[in-house]
Amino acid sequence: MTEIKKVVPKRRFKEFTEDWEEKKFGELADIVRGSSPRPIKDPKWFDDNSEVGWLRIADVTEQDGRITSLEQRISKAGQEKTRVLYEPHLLLSIAATVGKPVVNYVKTGVHDGFLIFLNPTFDQEYMFQWFEMFRSKWQQFGQPGSQVNLNSDLVRNTTIILPKPNEQQKIGIFFQNLDSQITLQQRKLEKIKAMKKAYLSEMFPAAGQTKPKRRFKGFTVDWKVKKLSSICSMHARIGWQNLRTSEFLDSGDYYLITGTDFYDGRINFSKCHYVEKDRYDQDRKIQISNGSILITKDGTLGKVAYVQELDKPATLNAGVFNLTVTSKNIDEKYLFQYLKAPFLMDYVSSKATGGTIKHLNQNILVDFPVMLPEVEEQEQIGRFFNDLDTLITFNQQKLDKLKKLKKAYLNEMFI
Repeated sequence: MTEIKKVVPKRRFKEFTEDWEEKKFGELADIVRGSSPRPIKDPKWFDDNSEVGWLRIADVTEQDGRITSLEQRISKAGQEKTRVLYEPHLLLSIAATVGKPVVNYVKTGVHDGFLIFLNPTFDQEYMFQWFEMFRSKWQQFGQPGSQVNLNSDLVRNTTIILPKPNEQQKIGIFFQNLDSQITLQQRKLEKIKAMKKAYLSEMFPAAGQTKPKRRFKGFTVDWKVKKLSSICSMHARIGWQNLRTSEFLDSGDYYLITGTDFYDGRINFSKCHYVEKDRYDQDRKIQISNGSILITKDGTLGKVAYVQELDKPATLNAGVFNLTVTSKNIDEKYLFQYLKAPFLMDYVSSKATGGTIKHLNQNILVDFPVMLPEVEEQEQIGRFFNDLDTLITFNQQKLDKLKKLKKAYLNEMFI
């Protein structure tokens, strides 16, 4: 008889001391596949007045694995062609979002792109978290370079090391609470971003207008339009200065800023490569300082960054414009916010010929029209949006910290 493998995780709740046991999923639940009526697009299978929802693969990404509502409803005839669940069940996506676990809380018919765990002998929330952690490992069961094809036999024969049900339940509750914190923080961040989007639409004049819908008290003068080239200069690394891959250093005294280093309007210096001093000295016009405004012209076009907290000399890689304000009547933070708003990309898109622009030419950028109030109003607008960006960054960092915390706990509390 094969000896049962027993082990324990690195971190666990103090009251639990028993070893964990290795099991196969086929021992823990009946695993069956959902079923879909055919042809799936036939309208007779659906009924907006039905009490039974229809769970599609698309619903997984929209609700991040916890299904609490379904837009589409399946008809009585459609229900006879699928598997209908009347209470919460753990599901596993085997199509598109391969390996994504789902807890379905809605009375629903299940698409055949899911596996369903019936009559489980495990804690549902615990297993949801285990599948979240294990998702990236499904690929090891497939052919190199190909997408693994999950099916009931493969999942049935997959082993898991798990504790007794009471410890499973406590772990599940712990991670469910952590997920709730992450969700709340995500919603808070989205709310602030939505607020900024609303302010952007109201604090800059609409097309054809000379005054914005919303502005600070005391300002009444009409805004003016100026071409970007009349208020700043634009420079980029020219062809003969291009760097070889071997010149990208992992450490050094001179940053090399590339478009991939842009992160939500700022430069992530921790991701930057470095160059030797002679490459930095090569062109003063692309030497970067705090307050520089950068725009990507290749790859992901039109990404804008405002340079802050620069602690070393920096220069640009190819594919990025350096904008230097040349007028005393322009506030840099205002200009950055105006360029970061949708106006620039809307303008670039309108200039596209023959499909998508793959390169942002300087002759397109120079004529970009910038709406400008008096400099005092620019300063207030610039500060306002800069503070809002700081709040967004702070809340994004809180969200990232919670996600990293969860990842660390998953690694330590599961085997």
